[in-house]
Parts: sequence; structure tokens; C-alpha cells
Amino acid sequence: MIRDNQKYFNRLQVVLDGLVIVISYLIAWYIMIRSVDRDEVGVLPAEVYLMVLLMVVPFLLLLYYACNLYAPKRIQGRRLEGGNILKANTICGLTLMAALFWFKQGDVSRIVLGVFLALNVTLTVIERNVVRMVLMNARRIGLNQKYVILVGYSRAAEEYIDRIVQNPQWGYKILGILDDNVVAGTLYKNIEVLGFTESLSHILEDSHPDEIAITLGLNEYDKLEHIVAMCEKSGVHTKFIPDYSKIIPTKPYTEDLLGLPVVNIRHVPLTNTFNMMVKRVFDLVGASICIVLFSPVMLLTAILIKLTSKGPLIFTQERVGLHNRPFKMYKFRSMEVQSKQEEKEGWTTKNDPRVTGIGKFIRRTSIDELPQLFNVLKGEMSLIGPRPERPQFVEKFREEIPRYMVKHQVRPGMTGWAQVNGYRGNTSIKKRIDYDLYYIENWTIGLDIKILFLTVFKGFVNKNAY
Repeated sequence: MIRDNQKYFNRLQVVLDGLVIVISYLIAWYIMIRSVDRDEVGVLPAEVYLMVLLMVVPFLLLLYYACNLYAPKRIQGRRLEGGNILKANTICGLTLMAALFWFKQGDVSRIVLGVFLALNVTLTVIERNVVRMVLMNARRIGLNQKYVILVGYSRAAEEYIDRIVQNPQWGYKILGILDDNVVAGTLYKNIEVLGFTESLSHILEDSHPDEIAITLGLNEYDKLEHIVAMCEKSGVHTKFIPDYSKIIPTKPYTEDLLGLPVVNIRHVPLTNTFNMMVKRVFDLVGASICIVLFSPVMLLTAILIKLTSKGPLIFTQERVGLHNRPFKMYKFRSMEVQSKQEEKEGWTTKNDPRVTGIGKFIRRTSIDELPQLFNVLKGEMSLIGPRPERPQFVEKFREEIPRYMVKHQVRPGMTGWAQVNGYRGNTSIKKRIDYDLYYIENWTIGLDIKILFLTVFKGFVNKNAY
């Protein structure tokens, strides 16, 4: 069964991680011994460094365990795993430095330790991605499968099956569904309804699944306590997939109120003060660097605009930002000067006669957006975030698109997760909001850096910009 496989795999993973730690340490020690004078790496003999290694290996493996790196990773993302590896190695490095200082071991080379930690993070990420690829390929051909029984036929059951069918690399195999309202033999994506929920104990004896997934419909939650009791009695790992994705469609989180679980509908990492500070520092540093880097481009653009059309260099337009507050967003003027009423008429269309010659180029290459770097410095915008919209469209979309207003819980951005996934200009607003919500609820500084790089490589040129 998969539980035994997981146990052996975890042991193998610990061995592989331990080997990578030893190899990284020895490479770092060898490089530094060969490349610098002995006085610079410390006067201690190799045996002392070996003793440090003997302490580092178990300590770092314990940190890996504490950072959840030995949990099943069928669906765990590479970015999360990489972040946890970096976190564990950072804690290890800080602890080692503190210990060396406390015990006055000044002769142990800090350079060796620094090189070791950098090497170890890199090699461990590579090792784990190789393991991930091997497992994914094995699961695609039917090996290392996890067998699941669903209890309840509902929207949640169908959505769960959809995702399992679309991702064979996860290695899940659904044996069937138990339900009291759907006729036995009914099929969904070749998954069969096997019988009533009361037959669960007999099904468990015959099928020996690895997991039970409770996927009852909302109108059947009165059976939940009884079904959970049957599942717990079986001893099989049980998980609950709630049928309220239309009510709570995004990532909720729970609180413990003196033993009473409280489900919060939406988790927004940027409401955390520390996260806000980190993002603001990232914005200030990033915007300052970008202003310096792009200053020649902005100067040339300003000259071309002035030479080719009459009017101001900078176009300001009211947009809705953080907490629904309006602000003036800056852009290089790419259109002929218009009245306030003409500006409110709608979006720019293909071959729009209002767009100037140079305007077509700077809109398509996103150069017209560069003045928003000053909005970032002022705190009205962020480098990364949902794109802001004009007030009249905000009023329109808030009535037409559920959850549209959630995007205003964070600062609007110059670019965002929706934009690097192709949802810019004349594209689906609903899809754009789905991507914005994903960003809002899954924000990390790593995700911001990823979006920034994607913007550089594929986000500047906008085929939907007219």
C-alpha cells in the first residue's frame, strides 16, 4: 500500500538529503583549502571541520523535517519546497555562526560555511526536482498510485475528479463514489457510483483504499458526523472536500477560538504588517533602480512625444486603488488631447484614430507605463499587483463580477499575475480577476520576483494594446 511506499520513500529522501549535505560541505571545504592561504581559512586541521560536519548533518535534517520537507509532495509546489529549503539552511547558518561566536571558535572559516550553505541550497533543490520528475513519470505510467474512495456525489466530487484526471502525475486513482441519491452504476469521467454511503465499511474491506475523501453536497451535511465516525472507525486517512466553492471560492484559513474552529473566508498575506513592510521596501528599491535604468528611455520618449504631437508629456487619469481610494495614475501621453467626457467613453479600440504614431509603439511596448514608477514611490501603487481600473468601470464590474472588489485589498500594480499570463488589454475581465485573486491570496516575495522576471521576458510587448 501507498503508506508503506511513503515510509520507505521518506527514508530514502533523508539519505539523499544527507548525502547532498555531506557533498556540499566537502566541496566547499576543498574549494576554500585549494584557493586561499591556510591562514585565511583558519588554522584548525581537517578533523575539526569533520566534527562540524558531523553536527551539521543531523541538525540540518531535523530542520528539514521541521520545515515540512518530508511531507508527501504529490501536489506541493516547487516554489514552496525551494522556499522551505532556503529557510532551513538560513536557520542552520545563523545557528552555526551564533555557536561559533559563543564558543569563541574564530578559526573555523565563515567563508567555508557560507559557500557550503549556498552549495547545499542549490544542490538540494536540484536533487529534489530530479526526484520529483522521476516520481511524476512513474505516476503517469501507473506506479506509486494512491487509491481514493469518494463519499458523496456533488459539485465538489466532480471538481475533485476533474483535477485528478487532468493531473495524472499526482498519482491518485479514484476507485469509485458512494452516494445515497445517485443510482449505482452512474459514471462521471469513468468513475462509477458504487452504492450507498452505508456500504462504506464493506467497500473498505474489499478495496483497501489509502484515503477517503468526503465530498457530500451542502444539503447532505446532516450525515457528516455519522460518515466521519465510520471513516475514523476504519482507520483510513480521511479528508473533507467542502461543497461550498461557490460560497467560499478562494483560500480560507481557520482560527482556534478556545476550541471552536472559526473559518475565515479569505486569507490575504499582505494584511500582515511584516509582509507589508517587506513588499514596500521591495517596491521602493525596485522602483528606484528601474527609474535609473530606464531614464534614457523615458527621456527619449518625452522628446518624441513633444516633437510629434501637441499637449502635455504626462497623461494623468483617476484610478481606484488600495481600500477603494482614488488616485491619479501617470502615463506617457499616447493619444491626442481629449476632453474629460471623451476620456470616459471607453477603452481604446484597434486602429483607434485618437492614438498618435509614437503612441502606438509605446503602448504596445508598455513604455507608456514607465511614469507609474513614481506612483510606486508615492505609495499609490506597487511594482506587482492587480491593475487599477477607472471608477466608472469599477462600479460596472462590481455588479457584474463576483469578488471583483477583493482586488482593492492590496495596492494596484504596474504588472501582475494576470498580465504575465496573457490577460492584458482586451481580454476576459473575469479571468483577470481569477488570476488577481490567486495573487492576493498566495502572495510571497518570491512570487513577486517571479512575476517581475516574467514581465521582463514576456510581459513588455502587449499584442492586445491598441
